[in-house]
Amino acid sequence: MLKYMLDTNIAIFTIKNKPVHMLPLFNENQSMLCMSSIALMELVYGAEKSTKVAHNLAVIESFCSRLTLLNYDDRAAYHSGQIRAELAKQGQPIGPYDAMIAGHARSLGLTIVTNNVKEFSKVEGLKVVDWSK
Repeated sequence: MLKYMLDTNIAIFTIKNKPVHMLPLFNENQSMLCMSSIALMELVYGAEKSTKVAHNLAVIESFCSRLTLLNYDDRAAYHSGQIRAELAKQGQPIGPYDAMIAGHARSLGLTIVTNNVKEFSKVEGLKVVDWSK
């Protein structure tokens, strides 16, 4: 059963195993982990900008094969729109991709795993944990 959705920064930490406790946490919780296709887009974007494009894309593909990848759907879009509007009204907007990942996680009742707690904790109804510490 899925419980956690990885934010892009946690995926990067896990891939690089920095901090060193990330990979064991990933392995212990692997059956409960998923990642949004929005986070995948961010990873691919980073790889495409790098000097080792093919290598980095292969690393991403290998990483993604070890967890459930969820497509961003209409429910996620609805939640994301609500989140962006609510936070804009409060004068505390978050980045558009963070809003999309937050909406995706919240629409499924999943806990977001991130080291960007400051941003994601602004989202009402979203459970947030930081495995990077």
